[in-house]
Amino acid sequence: MSAEPHVSRSTEAKTAVATFVGTAIEWYDFFIFGTAAALAFGPVFFPEATPAVGLLASFATFWVGFIARPIGGLIFGHLGDTLGRRGTLVATLLIMGVATTAIGLLPGYATIGIWAPILLVVLRAVQGLGLGGEWGGAVTMATENAPEKRRGLAGSWVQQGSPMGSILATLVFLSVGALPDEQFLSWGWRIPFLASSLLVLVALIARVTVEETPSFTRMRAEQTVAKAPIAEAFRIAPVAILLGMGASAIGIAAAYFNNTFSLAWATTELGVDRTTMLNILLIIAVVQFVVQPLAALIAHRIGMARFMSIMLCAGLLTTIPTYLLIATGEPVLITAGLALSTISGAAYFALLAGFLADAFPPRVRYSGLSIAYQLSATIVGGATPLVAQSLLNAFGGAVWGVAGYHLVLLAITLLCVVALARHVRRGREQGSGPSGAVLPDPAPTAARAGSERPDA
Repeated sequence: MSAEPHVSRSTEAKTAVATFVGTAIEWYDFFIFGTAAALAFGPVFFPEATPAVGLLASFATFWVGFIARPIGGLIFGHLGDTLGRRGTLVATLLIMGVATTAIGLLPGYATIGIWAPILLVVLRAVQGLGLGGEWGGAVTMATENAPEKRRGLAGSWVQQGSPMGSILATLVFLSVGALPDEQFLSWGWRIPFLASSLLVLVALIARVTVEETPSFTRMRAEQTVAKAPIAEAFRIAPVAILLGMGASAIGIAAAYFNNTFSLAWATTELGVDRTTMLNILLIIAVVQFVVQPLAALIAHRIGMARFMSIMLCAGLLTTIPTYLLIATGEPVLITAGLALSTISGAAYFALLAGFLADAFPPRVRYSGLSIAYQLSATIVGGATPLVAQSLLNAFGGAVWGVAGYHLVLLAITLLCVVALARHVRRGREQGSGPSGAVLPDPAPTAARAGSERPDA
């Protein structure tokens, strides 16, 4: 294996900014859809349904984006591993921005009838395609454009895009949420979607200036770029893909427990004012944004998997208190409950990108990351609001079913994090690649958060 290519500090910093800004905008686009699904889409696109059925229909539409995400991951993972990381990430950003802006221009059911929800579903699917290719590419570019000793920290900057997207989405909905219901449902909810076009331009400028990663540049020069990276990823890293899906479960689902399901639950059954609940979610997003870099610094010293496991165990202890506090309907207690689960959840989520990047070799990293993360998003993330609302209805408004579902996802995540860390370590001890398979790969293994052993 040849020596690791030199990465300048300016390239590292430029990449960190570009991946953070671009990912934040794409998460903003995804989060505003979830917020609108909880607050507006029922009466606008499903007016003939009862409020409860309309909410479930909105959440089902929300899930469509997640069904499309692994397809986007496959498409753009292939392009990113064969043609390059940078150009692929520019394409995902443009696709996401165009789809989001189009949703803001979409007439409601009262104007075009059944075509309104149909087109909403189509545009949501396009959103999913864009985001499906975004995360794996951003993680790949951030970690490969950083020195090996700081790749875990570089991956954590990609994760900062999630709370920043949530902050932006909540702020813009707060600005229109104070409108009277008639105006909010008529045109107010559209403003966050239309604003996406301006934000995408900012992110695009940052992203087109980033250099291609040294790992891919060298593979292209040495003609070792994978011709069929998706097939190769499944051939050499099936265990990493499967365990990566499980390790991502609660990291994906947590945002939709909070930003989508809890928002709908609090503003309907619990009677919390819409603006009050949006302010609470803004506070929680800020908490997440502050906690994540601190967690990355701690994990840089003690090891990713160890710190992630500790935080997931903390989440198992705080889940039931969280839902009991939310169920009181008191804004202060709701804030305390969500903050309780967010601290441990954000600390784990901050390390997820670097942890998963460590499990795949550069030849198939974009594809492997995208497959594992986006399949988990489809199975778990998109279904979260729908399953949680169904459980709440089935338990007569009691929180035990939802809390139980949350605990199951936490347990699955913890088991898979531990298993994947051991799998990667075993592969290295046997002299094979990150995924446990022997690879003819000229590029260096990636993404440690300070420790040479991912399970340290």
